[in-house]
Amino acid sequence: LSMWEEHLEGIINIYQYTVSVDHHDTFSKHQLQHLLKRELPNMENTKYSFDIIFQDLDKNGDAQADFNEFIFLVSSVLKISHDNTHKM
Repeated sequence: LSMWEEHLEGIINIYQYTVSVDHHDTFSKHQLQHLLKRELPNMENTKYSFDIIFQDLDKNGDAQADFNEFIFLVSSVLKISHDNTHKM
């Protein structure tokens, strides 16, 4: 696999690790909080920030985030990370 393919596979694996057993292929706000604490430990970890992030993700208001909503999270984190590289 190329580096790009390995990274894409890693993102998919992170999503699949996070999804709920009860709601196949979606995850809850609590699961998002656990994911962000585990995978992005340097991110500001406050209940307020998790509430805002999940509110922005959950476009359809079902209290679950699906893969499309997860991709929005990934793109947002990538943009922030990219912007941070210019601050150094």
